[in-house]
Amino acid sequence: MTAVVATGNDTLGHAVPPFTPHAISVSLPTWRDNVGYEEGEKRVVESMVSGYPRFFIHLSIQKLASICEQKFGINGEKSLLCSSKRAADHCREFILARVALSGISTHVRLVRYLVRPEHAPSQPSSSTDECVELHIILFPADIFPIAKQFWQHTGMGISSRFAERCLAILGSQQPSSPVAPSRSPVSWRSPYKASNKHYSKHIPASPSLGGESRPSASLPSCPPEALCKDQDTYIEERYGRNLPLSAGAHAKRALRRRIAGVLVHDTMDDGPHGPSAGALDAELGPSSRGVKDVTENDVFLFPTGMAAIWNAHQLALAVRPVARSVCFGFPYTDTLKILQKWGPGCHFFGHGQDSDADALENLLEQTSSENPSTPPILAIFTEFPSNPLLRSPDLTRLRSLADKYDFLIVVDDTIGNFVNIEVLPYADVVVSSLSKIFSGCANTMGGSLVLNPQGRHYAALKQYLSTNYEDVYFSEDALFMERNSRDFAQRVRIIDANTEAICDFLRARSLSGNTSHRECIAIKEVYYPKYFCPTNYAICQVPEGGYGGLFSLTFTSLAASRAFFDALPCLKGPSLGTNFTLACPYTILAHYNELEWAAEYGVEEGLVRISVGMEEKEDLMRCFEVALKAAEAATAVVN
Repeated sequence: MTAVVATGNDTLGHAVPPFTPHAISVSLPTWRDNVGYEEGEKRVVESMVSGYPRFFIHLSIQKLASICEQKFGINGEKSLLCSSKRAADHCREFILARVALSGISTHVRLVRYLVRPEHAPSQPSSSTDECVELHIILFPADIFPIAKQFWQHTGMGISSRFAERCLAILGSQQPSSPVAPSRSPVSWRSPYKASNKHYSKHIPASPSLGGESRPSASLPSCPPEALCKDQDTYIEERYGRNLPLSAGAHAKRALRRRIAGVLVHDTMDDGPHGPSAGALDAELGPSSRGVKDVTENDVFLFPTGMAAIWNAHQLALAVRPVARSVCFGFPYTDTLKILQKWGPGCHFFGHGQDSDADALENLLEQTSSENPSTPPILAIFTEFPSNPLLRSPDLTRLRSLADKYDFLIVVDDTIGNFVNIEVLPYADVVVSSLSKIFSGCANTMGGSLVLNPQGRHYAALKQYLSTNYEDVYFSEDALFMERNSRDFAQRVRIIDANTEAICDFLRARSLSGNTSHRECIAIKEVYYPKYFCPTNYAICQVPEGGYGGLFSLTFTSLAASRAFFDALPCLKGPSLGTNFTLACPYTILAHYNELEWAAEYGVEEGLVRISVGMEEKEDLMRCFEVALKAAEAATAVVN
């Protein structure tokens, strides 16, 4: 059964998925809308009620921050909110360090706020379901753009469900007196660029369900979602969940087992205390992750995928001799920012191909000869495959270099996912964004970090995490993530098949794949692991594994890019790995202020990135035919 979702221009600013209070994307349905978002155009930003959580601060978090600023702020201070003192300390250190680089004198204050019901004991334990420990970072309003870089890069801020839990407790103490979000519009990119107004009090009407005048893709149906919330248990009827927050421990155990690949019989059922996959008596076996002895205890959960990457870098800095890292391949933007802004910096090999591997080897040899007593670099961070160019690095060569020169390898397998590929044998650490296809529903965030027990530095890495790991993954987010991920493998198979069919169709009509005629061709290249670095990908591809659900297109003209994107009848917004097809003009959203720099690495201004969903294959093919015809028509006009 499928549900047709409106995808027209009137959905601007609406939540994606529609009618989802904790949606992690937002509808930006036209090329003009995406440019308008980046330029802070009022028409766009005042329509937004949702957005990707590290860029757009959820309205519930804004409301809680406003309450905290009124209660604890001085002289108009603004705030960020974290769930642990350690995260707040890191935030404070980051703000002061970045402000110092700008030559600005400022202050940053920390406040610990135990949010508890009035009837709770005067000295309650912050670990009880009734109480929530909140850590508030307060600072002058004019440095908010700098402070928000910590929120964006690290993913260590509180989640929207965490905020609603706090608001529910606070709301039970006094008569309802809504506090509107009071943030000034700011840019998440640079404090010195024109402002980008992410925040809005205006809530538009919900997107309508039903047909349109153009072909529309059908989305996999989910059970109906009720938007009303019970303030004690936050039951969201779309998922039929009525488990208490105390079941969070079971959910997290189930997630760690699922990621470790040790569940003999992964189950869709709930037990009396939580998900059956997290029960103490669940049947476990050897890991399917390609490395002997991986267990659930080698898996560590984080609030977001970027938090997993940031913590992997912090782990490397803590355990290994301090040195610059290497970013190998063109990564998702915040991975590079983490390596540049924390520690001594990084070397960037942005193409991630054989020539870069040669240059890397020369760097390692030269640096090692100059100081043979310490490793030449801290670690290599790389994606397999990369986002958005879907290139797969030669992990066998990188592993050989790591063994020779004694550094760590951290691989992000989010795009390939462990149903299709297994990179753990080549890595010391594997990180993933669980918010993507592992969840699929785009209604909760999460990240994971997996240690390789066969790695040279496993003992040191494991000891550090055993002592210092802090579980700040909110239980309710974990409960949703666990439920969403139960059919992860089945969904991946469907999406893999859909994506391969679409890519084969589009490539046959592109400059790179069309050998019959070259007139009015709109598509220049189809970036997809099947066509790019296939040998490297195949080394890690598991039996029966596909190529993932993500691909990117470049076009013969910017006019063709715009025409294709605007005509494509699917949901459009940031993020990827959704059960429904989702498209965005990636370079516009991720690199709008550095288009020329991105183009140097093949990430063109007109690149369109598409995350394919579970819709019926025939419907999807018709949708892409519509978009392709529009792009080819635009090309004919240009020619």
